[in-house]
Amino acid sequence: MAGRPFVLFAWRMDRRRAITLLGAGFLVAACTPKGSKTVSKTDSEKIAYGKDPSQFGELFRPEGTPRGVVVVIHGGFWHAQYDLSLGRPLAEDLAAKGWIAWNLEYRRIENGGGWPTTFDDIDTGIDKLADIPNIATDKVVTLGHSAGGHLGVWAAARPALTGSNWADPKVPVTAAISQAGILDFTAAAAMHLGNDAVQEFMGGTVDGRAVDNRYVLADPTRQIPLKVPVWCVHGRSDNTVPISQSIDYVKAAKAAGARAELVEVDGDHFVLIDPSTKAWQRTLAILDSL
Repeated sequence: MAGRPFVLFAWRMDRRRAITLLGAGFLVAACTPKGSKTVSKTDSEKIAYGKDPSQFGELFRPEGTPRGVVVVIHGGFWHAQYDLSLGRPLAEDLAAKGWIAWNLEYRRIENGGGWPTTFDDIDTGIDKLADIPNIATDKVVTLGHSAGGHLGVWAAARPALTGSNWADPKVPVTAAISQAGILDFTAAAAMHLGNDAVQEFMGGTVDGRAVDNRYVLADPTRQIPLKVPVWCVHGRSDNTVPISQSIDYVKAAKAAGARAELVEVDGDHFVLIDPSTKAWQRTLAILDSL
């Protein structure tokens, strides 16, 4: 009973505040009542891409001819208490607007994830699209929030990861949209983002002394320039992942000759994943331009 009043408090507080505290490591109790279910407004199909319980995605199909595929990758500082339910409202809205949405789950810290298994899951999960009937993969956009922004931009860099297991994807990414993504691991580690989430996720050392060169293979800033366009959408009032992560990435990418755009929006870290906001409308406008 010792922790019960605190858990009840967490459940009753504003959802954004609860998620913020969870991401910072202050709350470890789940904020969803045991046994509850999320009711989806749009029918989806659950498809596994591996044997682990976290290796699956939810596929949302639009009516009519699809405009392309958007791979939705949720955030949460790569921790297991966050799941793809965070991306479900976006996937539903994307399908309603004519996109095939692939809301991807993956192994996270505490359930078998981290280096390199989370990267294996993102790679395999995206490539799974090639095996699903009636999906054209000529236009595949990653849309990731926070830690998912990191994974989405990383997935776009796979063809350039020479010598890795990910360098020859069956389904290459044609564009990436990072929503408040963690794009510079060195800076994120120096700022101790998410209570040192980068170091916990990756292990090894951020300065590159890891024997397997993992940070070179995992850090989007070290993979500049990409051959596909990257948009970095970020809230000006984001206190969870500072907007400098997007500003610095775009500056470095442009200097290297890559196509990258910064889209600053009003709001905090979570306004980006709320389909009722102007920030989400800005993201949809990017997709409309593709």
